Amino acid sequence: MKLFHVDASAKREWSNSRALSRHFIDLLKQQRPDVEVDYLDVSVDTPAHVDELFTVATYTPEADRTPAMKQALEASDALCARLLAADAYVFAMPMYNFSMPSSFKAFIDNIVRTNLTYKIGEDGSYVGQLADKVLFITTRGADLRPGTPFSAMDALTPALRAAFGFMGVAAPTFVDAQPLTFSAAEEREAALVRAKAELAAVAGQWAAA
Repeated sequence: MKLFHVDASAKREWSNSRALSRHFIDLLKQQRPDVEVDYLDVSVDTPAHVDELFTVATYTPEADRTPAMKQALEASDALCARLLAADAYVFAMPMYNFSMPSSFKAFIDNIVRTNLTYKIGEDGSYVGQLADKVLFITTRGADLRPGTPFSAMDALTPALRAAFGFMGVAAPTFVDAQPLTFSAAEEREAALVRAKAELAAVAGQWAAA
């Protein structure tokens, strides 16, 4: 199994999302020693934000692209190639102001690419090209689970579902550690224990597949 693992937290070694993603990878490797990991830290190697040349180049047929257009798309092309080469994906991130870190949004903007991560059928339909084995590990300062007072403020989950659903991920798995920052120590500990138990179950499922 080739796994593409992306971390997005700006906290580096203080990050709960990074710790949880490492925990999951360790659990998976214990059961599947053949797992090969392609790792990207978008807080360090942040994809370039979309500019005018990138936008024009993206919607220009490949045969008609100028050298400048091709150069503008090189890094994005490479990211898409890494995604398409993988069998499974682990994306770990904190929630920043109810949504994703800007570095991960830049990553998404670089990988939603016509004729690479999605194709347009003859009938005009859009067909995603990514593998469907996707795990999102998120950490949230407050409790945004359904039924809680802040649940309606979760803009992260629907944004991830929409972007990756468009690229072919019909049934992603979410493991959300919450509440963390804005909670008592006992609640934080309970949230991490819940998340680790959920990750253990996912690791078992992936290892058996």
